[in-house]
Amino acid sequence: MALDHTTLELLRKNHPAWRLLCAQHAPLVASFLHRVFIAPNLRHLSQADLVEALEDELYALREKDGSNSFPGTAQSYLNEWADNEKGWLRKFYPEGTDEPHFDLTPATEKALAWLESLTERSFVGTESRLLTLFHLLRQMSEGSQTDPELRVAELQKRRDEIDGEIARILSGDIPLLDDTALKDRFQQFLQLARELLADFREVEHNFRTLDRRVRERIALWEGSKGKLLEEIMGERDAIADSDQGKSFRAFWDFLMSPARQEELSGLLEEILGLPSVADMQPDSRLHRVHYDWLEAGEHTQRTVARLSQQLRRFLDDQAWLENRRIMDILHQIETHALALRESAPKEPITTLPDTNASVELPMERPMYRPPVKTLLEAMELHTEDTEVDISALYKQVEIDRAKLNSNIRRELQESSQISLAEVINRHPLRHGLTELVAYLHLVGDWKTVAVDEEVKEEVQWTANTNGKETLRKASLPRILLLRD
Repeated sequence: MALDHTTLELLRKNHPAWRLLCAQHAPLVASFLHRVFIAPNLRHLSQADLVEALEDELYALREKDGSNSFPGTAQSYLNEWADNEKGWLRKFYPEGTDEPHFDLTPATEKALAWLESLTERSFVGTESRLLTLFHLLRQMSEGSQTDPELRVAELQKRRDEIDGEIARILSGDIPLLDDTALKDRFQQFLQLARELLADFREVEHNFRTLDRRVRERIALWEGSKGKLLEEIMGERDAIADSDQGKSFRAFWDFLMSPARQEELSGLLEEILGLPSVADMQPDSRLHRVHYDWLEAGEHTQRTVARLSQQLRRFLDDQAWLENRRIMDILHQIETHALALRESAPKEPITTLPDTNASVELPMERPMYRPPVKTLLEAMELHTEDTEVDISALYKQVEIDRAKLNSNIRRELQESSQISLAEVINRHPLRHGLTELVAYLHLVGDWKTVAVDEEVKEEVQWTANTNGKETLRKASLPRILLLRD
């Protein structure tokens, strides 16, 4: 890809990795996601576990930088990172559960890998990389050679080299790698192991994109079933026969071999036990890095299996003609949902009053009771000639909620956030507790509010009690009003 000005400008505006690096809270996002996903090599986390981990992170940062450093909640931050505009997390519902889970997107992992590469390395090896390049070129040259004589000559040359090396070892000349060469090769192994795990997430993302495109095509298809299956199967075969599909299948077949797994386990135990490698203090998870590869590959296989299951459900649909009206309605719903996918409404569409079923047992119903008849007794009413003070009826207090709302919005024009106590101090209460309750009612309807229960603030007003001025005070938790 050419890095011209137009291409880079589009990447700066649209690529999630670039948006992450330019975000206001980029250190928080990058450090937290690297700690919970990359370091332990977790493919996904439930919403409850991720919210709890982020709450602990925010608490530590607020203790260090002040309570106003991150006013939002952990849940709001996760939802913001997972929306289409940011695209740093993927929010999904695993099969068999109604709790949302989160996973990194490939763009986020690329940004984290680039940030990790900025740190200064104590040792940079080059010999092992050069040898790897020579081995790759040799494999390509031998694998593309069609002349049998040249291939046999190359094999004989390698056989002579191996025979010479065997003779030297039998004579007592055993060449060994020094500590520098071991560290060089082990560092390259670490880098390739991390890149391989990152590649799995991108391969899984590509297969999910294919699954999504197939579902969209099924939802919007208006032709015959046979024609649709022909196109879908053709695209599925094209993906499986692509370079990416062939490479993944070859990797999976290689890694699924029990002999290869035992060989990898033995090699890892042997290499990690070397003194020069142990001095580098490698991560203990390297003992089972091949199992991490298996787990990542299994996620990719599950994505392919879901794609096949979707096609199988379509093939097993025997009620296409009998339930044509129902299918038409579902088709319209899916079409409208896909059209509104990129412009989802910000406000809630509907709310459920209660998610529990009300249980009424028959034996808990009360028995029938005849109504009690009311006895009316004729009485003569006597009125006294006394005067009643009705002035209290004309002393009712009316709170102008529009003015209170205007006070809050006027203050938020000068700053992005302000506490309720500061608003009241700048606009003193004229009607005492009644006006304070009206302010609290407005806060309940405000779109973006943050409440800190640990910080208390006082508001005060003057009340007229029996002709005397009395100072009243109220203690409230700190309520932050944020600009829309």
